[in-house]
Amino acid sequence: MMKPLFFIMALSGSIAAIAQQTASSPLTLSGYLETYYTYDAAKPGNNTRPAFIYSHNRGQEINVNLAFVKAAYRTEGIRAALAVAAGTYMNANYAAEPGVLKNLYEANAGVKLSRKHDIWLDAGLFASHIGWESAVGKDCWTLSRSLAAENSPYFETGVKAGYTTDNGKWFFSLLLLNGWQRIQRVDGNRTPAFGTQVTYKPNTAITLNSSTFIGSDKADSVKQMRYFHDLYVIIQVTKRLGLIAAFDIGAEQKQAGASAMHTWYTPALIVKYAITPRAAIAARVAYFDDRNAVIIATGTPHGFRTWEYSANFDYALSANALWRVEIRNLDSKDRIFTGAGDRPGKNNLAFSTALAISF
Repeated sequence: MMKPLFFIMALSGSIAAIAQQTASSPLTLSGYLETYYTYDAAKPGNNTRPAFIYSHNRGQEINVNLAFVKAAYRTEGIRAALAVAAGTYMNANYAAEPGVLKNLYEANAGVKLSRKHDIWLDAGLFASHIGWESAVGKDCWTLSRSLAAENSPYFETGVKAGYTTDNGKWFFSLLLLNGWQRIQRVDGNRTPAFGTQVTYKPNTAITLNSSTFIGSDKADSVKQMRYFHDLYVIIQVTKRLGLIAAFDIGAEQKQAGASAMHTWYTPALIVKYAITPRAAIAARVAYFDDRNAVIIATGTPHGFRTWEYSANFDYALSANALWRVEIRNLDSKDRIFTGAGDRPGKNNLAFSTALAISF
Protein backbone atom coordinates (compact mmCIF):
# COMPACT_ATOMS: atom_id res chain seq x y z
CA MET A 1 0.00 0.00 0.00
CA MET A 2 1.26 3.51 -0.83
CA LYS A 3 2.17 5.67 2.11
CA PRO A 4 0.08 8.90 2.25
CA LEU A 5 3.01 11.27 1.71
CA PHE A 6 4.32 9.30 -1.29
CA PHE A 7 0.83 9.27 -2.72
CA ILE A 8 0.53 13.05 -2.32
CA MET A 9 3.86 13.76 -4.01
CA ALA A 10 3.16 11.35 -6.88
CA LEU A 11 -0.17 12.99 -7.68
CA SER A 12 0.80 16.65 -7.25
CA GLY A 13 1.85 17.20 -10.87
CA SER A 14 -1.19 15.58 -12.43
CA ILE A 15 -3.55 17.31 -10.01
CA ALA A 16 -2.17 20.71 -11.00
CA ALA A 17 -2.93 19.92 -14.64
CA ILE A 18 -6.42 18.68 -13.82
CA ALA A 19 -7.08 21.78 -11.71
CA GLN A 20 -6.55 23.96 -14.78
CA GLN A 21 -9.13 21.95 -16.70
CA THR A 22 -11.70 22.31 -13.89
CA ALA A 23 -11.37 26.09 -13.49
CA SER A 24 -14.95 26.61 -14.68
CA SER A 25 -16.28 23.49 -12.96
CA PRO A 26 -17.93 23.30 -9.52
CA LEU A 27 -15.12 20.88 -8.64
CA THR A 28 -11.72 22.39 -7.76
CA LEU A 29 -8.51 20.57 -6.88
CA SER A 30 -5.65 22.09 -4.90
CA GLY A 31 -2.65 21.14 -2.85
CA TYR A 32 -0.09 22.40 -0.36
CA LEU A 33 3.40 21.31 0.69
CA GLU A 34 5.59 22.87 3.38
CA THR A 35 9.08 21.56 4.08
CA TYR A 36 11.22 22.88 6.92
CA TYR A 37 14.43 22.65 8.90
CA THR A 38 14.74 23.75 12.55
CA TYR A 39 17.96 24.05 14.50
CA ASP A 40 17.21 23.70 18.21
CA ALA A 41 20.12 25.22 20.14
CA ALA A 42 19.53 22.70 22.97
CA LYS A 43 20.16 19.82 20.52
CA PRO A 44 17.69 17.38 22.13
CA GLY A 45 18.78 13.78 21.83
CA ASN A 46 15.55 12.63 20.18
CA ASN A 47 15.41 15.61 17.79
CA THR A 48 11.95 16.49 19.09
CA ARG A 49 10.99 20.03 20.05
CA PRO A 50 9.25 20.73 23.41
CA ALA A 51 6.07 18.68 23.90
CA PHE A 52 3.72 21.69 23.66
CA ILE A 53 4.90 22.48 20.10
CA TYR A 54 2.87 20.64 17.45
CA SER A 55 3.90 22.37 14.21
CA HIS A 56 7.49 22.20 12.92
CA ASN A 57 8.18 20.02 15.94
CA ARG A 58 11.27 18.19 14.72
CA GLY A 59 14.76 19.63 15.08
CA GLN A 60 18.12 19.02 13.42
CA GLU A 61 16.53 17.41 10.37
CA ILE A 62 14.81 18.30 7.11
CA ASN A 63 11.19 17.28 7.25
CA VAL A 64 7.67 17.93 5.96
CA ASN A 65 5.39 19.88 8.27
CA LEU A 66 2.20 19.58 6.23
CA ALA A 67 1.37 18.24 2.78
CA PHE A 68 -2.15 17.74 1.50
CA VAL A 69 -4.29 17.40 -1.61
CA LYS A 70 -7.81 18.75 -1.52
CA ALA A 71 -10.93 18.38 -3.61
CA ALA A 72 -13.71 20.94 -3.15
CA TYR A 73 -17.14 20.98 -4.74
CA ARG A 74 -19.48 23.97 -4.72
CA THR A 75 -22.69 24.99 -6.41
CA GLU A 76 -25.18 27.67 -5.43
CA GLY A 77 -26.74 25.47 -2.76
CA ILE A 78 -24.25 22.70 -1.95
CA ARG A 79 -20.61 22.57 -0.93
CA ALA A 80 -18.20 19.86 0.17
CA ALA A 81 -14.47 19.43 0.78
CA LEU A 82 -12.16 16.47 1.25
CA ALA A 83 -8.41 16.65 1.97
CA VAL A 84 -5.92 13.96 2.93
CA ALA A 85 -2.59 14.91 4.46
CA ALA A 86 0.71 13.80 5.95
CA GLY A 87 3.63 15.42 7.76
CA THR A 88 4.91 16.06 11.25
CA TYR A 89 1.95 18.38 11.93
CA MET A 90 -0.42 15.48 11.29
CA ASN A 91 1.65 13.08 13.40
CA ALA A 92 1.59 15.43 16.39
CA ASN A 93 -1.96 16.79 16.23
CA TYR A 94 -3.76 13.61 15.20
CA ALA A 95 -1.91 11.23 17.51
CA ALA A 96 -5.10 10.45 19.48
CA GLU A 97 -7.16 9.60 16.38
CA PRO A 98 -7.55 5.98 15.24
CA GLY A 99 -6.60 4.41 11.91
CA VAL A 100 -7.07 6.35 8.69
CA LEU A 101 -8.51 9.34 10.59
CA LYS A 102 -4.89 10.27 11.32
CA ASN A 103 -4.53 11.43 7.71
CA LEU A 104 -7.91 13.13 7.29
CA TYR A 105 -7.18 16.85 7.17
CA GLU A 106 -10.62 18.04 6.09
CA ALA A 107 -13.93 16.31 5.29
CA ASN A 108 -17.17 18.23 5.38
CA ALA A 109 -20.38 18.87 3.48
CA GLY A 110 -22.83 21.75 3.64
CA VAL A 111 -26.16 22.95 2.32
CA LYS A 112 -27.43 26.49 1.92
CA LEU A 113 -30.57 27.01 3.97
CA SER A 114 -31.86 30.18 2.33
CA ARG A 115 -32.22 31.34 -1.25
CA LYS A 116 -32.14 35.00 -0.30
CA HIS A 117 -29.49 35.02 2.44
CA ASP A 118 -26.03 33.52 2.98
CA ILE A 119 -26.96 30.90 5.60
CA TRP A 120 -25.18 27.54 5.57
CA LEU A 121 -25.32 24.33 7.59
CA ASP A 122 -22.08 22.33 7.45
CA ALA A 123 -21.17 19.01 9.06
CA GLY A 124 -17.96 17.04 9.32
CA LEU A 125 -14.31 17.85 9.98
CA PHE A 126 -13.16 21.41 9.35
CA ALA A 127 -10.63 24.00 10.46
CA SER A 128 -11.15 25.37 13.97
CA HIS A 129 -13.25 28.48 14.48
CA ILE A 130 -10.74 29.55 17.16
CA GLY A 131 -7.62 31.63 16.56
CA TRP A 132 -5.97 33.92 14.03
CA GLU A 133 -3.59 31.23 12.74
CA SER A 134 -4.15 27.98 10.87
CA ALA A 135 -2.12 24.89 10.06
CA VAL A 136 -1.33 26.29 6.60
CA GLY A 137 1.88 28.21 7.10
CA LYS A 138 1.63 30.41 4.00
CA ASP A 139 -1.55 31.97 5.42
CA CYS A 140 0.13 32.95 8.72
CA TRP A 141 2.31 35.97 9.42
CA THR A 142 5.03 33.95 11.16
CA LEU A 143 6.82 30.75 10.20
CA SER A 144 6.05 28.97 13.47
CA ARG A 145 2.66 28.95 15.14
CA SER A 146 2.12 30.98 18.30
CA LEU A 147 1.86 29.17 21.63
CA ALA A 148 -1.80 30.22 21.69
CA ALA A 149 -2.47 28.44 18.40
CA GLU A 150 -0.43 25.38 19.33
CA ASN A 151 -2.44 24.87 22.50
CA SER A 152 -5.95 25.51 21.25
CA PRO A 153 -7.81 23.55 18.54
CA TYR A 154 -6.44 23.50 14.98
CA PHE A 155 -9.41 21.41 13.81
CA GLU A 156 -12.83 20.33 15.03
CA THR A 157 -15.61 17.92 14.14
CA GLY A 158 -19.30 18.59 14.38
CA VAL A 159 -22.13 20.65 12.92
CA LYS A 160 -21.86 24.36 12.15
CA ALA A 161 -24.56 26.89 11.26
CA GLY A 162 -23.16 30.08 9.75
CA TYR A 163 -24.66 33.34 8.53
CA THR A 164 -22.96 36.17 6.65
CA THR A 165 -24.86 39.45 6.37
CA ASP A 166 -25.77 40.77 2.94
CA ASN A 167 -23.14 43.53 3.16
CA GLY A 168 -20.44 41.00 4.11
CA LYS A 169 -19.45 42.87 7.27
CA TRP A 170 -20.74 40.40 9.87
CA PHE A 171 -20.39 36.63 10.23
CA PHE A 172 -22.18 34.63 12.94
CA SER A 173 -21.71 30.95 13.67
CA LEU A 174 -23.03 28.39 16.17
CA LEU A 175 -21.32 24.99 16.51
CA LEU A 176 -22.07 21.61 18.07
CA LEU A 177 -18.75 19.78 18.49
CA ASN A 178 -17.28 16.40 19.45
CA GLY A 179 -14.80 18.07 21.79
CA TRP A 180 -11.59 20.09 22.04
CA GLN A 181 -9.70 19.24 18.82
CA ARG A 182 -11.30 15.84 18.34
CA ILE A 183 -12.54 13.76 15.46
CA GLN A 184 -13.46 10.79 17.65
CA ARG A 185 -14.74 11.52 21.14
CA VAL A 186 -12.92 10.50 24.29
CA ASP A 187 -14.23 7.15 25.54
CA GLY A 188 -17.03 7.69 28.04
CA ASN A 189 -17.69 11.27 26.93
CA ARG A 190 -21.29 11.98 25.93
CA THR A 191 -21.33 15.65 26.91
CA PRO A 192 -21.91 17.89 23.88
CA ALA A 193 -19.49 20.74 23.31
CA PHE A 194 -20.53 24.07 21.86
CA GLY A 195 -18.83 26.94 20.08
CA THR A 196 -19.69 30.37 18.78
CA GLN A 197 -18.00 32.82 16.44
CA VAL A 198 -18.69 36.44 15.59
CA THR A 199 -16.54 38.24 13.03
CA TYR A 200 -16.89 41.90 12.11
CA LYS A 201 -15.19 43.50 9.09
CA PRO A 202 -16.20 47.17 8.93
CA ASN A 203 -13.84 47.64 5.97
CA THR A 204 -11.05 45.83 4.14
CA ALA A 205 -8.45 46.99 6.67
CA ILE A 206 -9.98 45.71 9.92
CA THR A 207 -11.12 42.28 11.14
CA LEU A 208 -12.45 41.81 14.67
CA ASN A 209 -13.19 38.28 15.89
CA SER A 210 -14.67 36.69 19.00
CA SER A 211 -14.81 32.88 19.35
CA THR A 212 -15.86 30.67 22.27
CA PHE A 213 -15.80 27.02 23.33
CA ILE A 214 -17.82 25.32 26.07
CA GLY A 215 -17.47 21.63 26.80
CA SER A 216 -15.55 18.83 28.46
CA ASP A 217 -12.62 16.89 27.06
CA LYS A 218 -12.80 14.08 29.62
CA ALA A 219 -15.05 11.10 30.28
CA ASP A 220 -18.37 12.00 31.93
CA SER A 221 -17.36 10.18 35.12
CA VAL A 222 -14.62 12.79 35.72
CA LYS A 223 -16.15 15.61 33.71
CA GLN A 224 -14.52 19.02 34.11
CA MET A 225 -16.27 21.73 32.12
CA ARG A 226 -14.01 23.99 30.08
CA TYR A 227 -14.83 27.56 29.04
CA PHE A 228 -12.65 29.37 26.53
CA HIS A 229 -12.72 32.73 24.75
CA ASP A 230 -10.53 33.86 21.86
CA LEU A 231 -10.48 37.54 20.92
CA TYR A 232 -8.34 39.13 18.23
CA VAL A 233 -8.18 42.09 15.86
CA ILE A 234 -6.27 42.29 12.58
CA ILE A 235 -5.54 45.80 11.34
CA GLN A 236 -3.89 46.78 8.07
CA VAL A 237 -2.57 50.12 9.36
CA THR A 238 -1.07 51.14 6.02
CA LYS A 239 -0.51 49.41 2.70
CA ARG A 240 2.73 47.96 4.10
CA LEU A 241 2.16 47.78 7.86
CA GLY A 242 -0.21 45.38 9.61
CA LEU A 243 -0.72 44.17 13.17
CA ILE A 244 -2.54 41.44 15.06
CA ALA A 245 -3.48 41.92 18.71
CA ALA A 246 -5.03 38.97 20.54
CA PHE A 247 -6.06 37.77 23.96
CA ASP A 248 -7.18 34.24 24.86
CA ILE A 249 -8.50 33.16 28.24
CA GLY A 250 -9.82 29.84 29.48
CA ALA A 251 -11.15 28.26 32.66
CA GLU A 252 -11.73 24.65 33.66
CA GLN A 253 -13.29 23.15 36.78
CA LYS A 254 -10.66 22.09 39.30
CA GLN A 255 -12.49 18.79 39.62
CA ALA A 256 -15.79 17.26 38.56
CA GLY A 257 -18.73 19.20 39.96
CA ALA A 258 -16.57 21.91 41.55
CA SER A 259 -17.40 25.60 41.33
CA ALA A 260 -13.74 26.61 41.66
CA MET A 261 -11.80 27.04 38.42
CA HIS A 262 -8.28 26.81 37.11
CA THR A 263 -7.59 29.50 34.52
CA TRP A 264 -5.03 30.16 31.81
CA TYR A 265 -4.52 33.10 29.47
CA THR A 266 -2.31 34.34 26.68
CA PRO A 267 -1.92 37.82 25.11
CA ALA A 268 -0.11 38.16 21.78
CA LEU A 269 1.02 40.91 19.43
CA ILE A 270 2.35 40.43 15.89
CA VAL A 271 3.58 43.21 13.60
CA LYS A 272 4.25 42.69 9.89
CA TYR A 273 5.89 45.06 7.44
CA ALA A 274 6.12 44.59 3.67
CA ILE A 275 9.54 45.77 2.51
CA THR A 276 8.70 45.14 -1.15
CA PRO A 277 5.79 43.39 -2.90
CA ARG A 278 7.75 40.13 -2.46
CA ALA A 279 9.63 40.59 0.82
CA ALA A 280 8.26 41.08 4.34
CA ILE A 281 9.40 40.97 7.95
CA ALA A 282 7.38 40.20 11.07
CA ALA A 283 7.96 40.26 14.82
CA ARG A 284 5.96 38.58 17.58
CA VAL A 285 5.77 38.84 21.34
CA ALA A 286 3.39 36.71 23.39
CA TYR A 287 2.95 35.31 26.87
CA PHE A 288 1.30 32.04 27.96
CA ASP A 289 0.29 31.63 31.61
CA ASP A 290 -0.97 28.18 32.60
CA ARG A 291 0.33 27.87 36.13
CA ASN A 292 -2.28 25.21 37.04
CA ALA A 293 -1.36 22.87 34.15
CA VAL A 294 -4.78 22.81 32.50
CA ILE A 295 -3.31 22.73 29.00
CA ILE A 296 0.47 22.37 29.49
CA ALA A 297 1.83 20.30 32.36
CA THR A 298 5.40 20.97 33.52
CA GLY A 299 5.60 19.48 37.04
CA THR A 300 7.44 22.60 38.22
CA PRO A 301 6.51 25.01 41.07
CA HIS A 302 5.21 27.86 38.88
CA GLY A 303 3.74 25.78 36.07
CA PHE A 304 3.89 26.99 32.50
CA ARG A 305 4.58 30.73 32.48
CA THR A 306 6.47 31.47 29.30
CA TRP A 307 7.30 34.47 27.12
CA GLU A 308 7.58 33.99 23.37
CA TYR A 309 9.63 36.20 21.04
CA SER A 310 10.24 35.73 17.33
CA ALA A 311 11.30 37.54 14.17
CA ASN A 312 11.02 36.28 10.62
CA PHE A 313 11.81 37.22 7.03
CA ASP A 314 9.62 36.08 4.13
CA TYR A 315 10.33 36.12 0.43
CA ALA A 316 7.82 35.15 -2.25
CA LEU A 317 9.76 33.24 -4.89
CA SER A 318 6.65 33.25 -7.06
CA ALA A 319 2.91 33.65 -6.70
CA ASN A 320 2.64 30.18 -5.11
CA ALA A 321 6.05 29.66 -3.47
CA LEU A 322 7.10 31.25 -0.18
CA TRP A 323 10.51 30.95 1.51
CA ARG A 324 10.87 31.93 5.17
CA VAL A 325 13.47 32.14 7.94
CA GLU A 326 12.78 32.70 11.63
CA ILE A 327 14.53 33.05 14.97
CA ARG A 328 12.41 32.24 18.02
CA ASN A 329 13.09 32.23 21.75
CA LEU A 330 10.94 30.87 24.57
CA ASP A 331 11.70 32.21 28.04
CA SER A 332 10.10 30.40 30.99
CA LYS A 333 9.89 31.20 34.70
CA ASP A 334 10.91 27.62 35.58
CA ARG A 335 13.47 25.27 34.09
CA ILE A 336 11.05 23.43 31.84
CA PHE A 337 13.25 23.04 28.75
CA THR A 338 15.99 20.58 27.95
CA GLY A 339 19.19 22.58 27.78
CA ALA A 340 22.70 21.83 26.57
CA GLY A 341 23.90 18.44 27.75
CA ASP A 342 20.28 17.50 28.58
CA ARG A 343 20.38 19.82 31.58
CA PRO A 344 17.10 21.65 32.39
CA GLY A 345 16.99 25.28 31.31
CA LYS A 346 14.69 28.30 31.24
CA ASN A 347 15.20 29.17 27.57
CA ASN A 348 14.66 27.50 24.23
CA LEU A 349 16.25 29.12 21.18
CA ALA A 350 15.52 27.87 17.68
CA PHE A 351 16.33 28.89 14.10
CA SER A 352 13.99 27.70 11.34
CA THR A 353 13.60 27.92 7.60
CA ALA A 354 10.69 26.71 5.50
CA LEU A 355 9.56 26.49 1.90
CA ALA A 356 5.83 26.44 1.20
CA ILE A 357 4.36 25.69 -2.22
CA SER A 358 0.66 25.74 -3.06
CA PHE A 359 -1.18 24.82 -6.23
